[in-house]
Amino acid sequence: MKLVSACLIGVKCKYDGKSNFNKKIFKMFKNGELFPICPEVFAGLPVPREPITLTAPGSKILEGKGKVISKSGKDLTKNLKKSAEFILKICKNLGIKEAILKQRSPSCGCGETYINEKIREGDGILTALLKKNGIKCYSEEEI
Repeated sequence: MKLVSACLIGVKCKYDGKSNFNKKIFKMFKNGELFPICPEVFAGLPVPREPITLTAPGSKILEGKGKVISKSGKDLTKNLKKSAEFILKICKNLGIKEAILKQRSPSCGCGETYINEKIREGDGILTALLKKNGIKCYSEEEI
């Protein structure tokens, strides 16, 4: 079983209330291969919600060297860190070793994410934590 960003299987959990439905990934879900999550919803954020951005790559935020900020300036770092840690526990409990995550998402971005409201090189906060713990992460664009 692999972890998957819930928006990729059609769950309307994006900040704008929409999904990022991916037919190929949905087929994998229907075959029982995927466990869907949304770090932002798990962090208690509503749908729809303000967009968020990182002030540094996810790996730096985990070290306390950056923040997760909403468009209006609210610091959501603590919420997103707790959410990422909860999802990591799920992975450990279920023996999940791989994840398919939404490219460029501040929480799930794999290789590229929004840093200071611009797409930059780096991982989202969840992706950084998963990688740090040996979980192989792919974007939907790599599937």
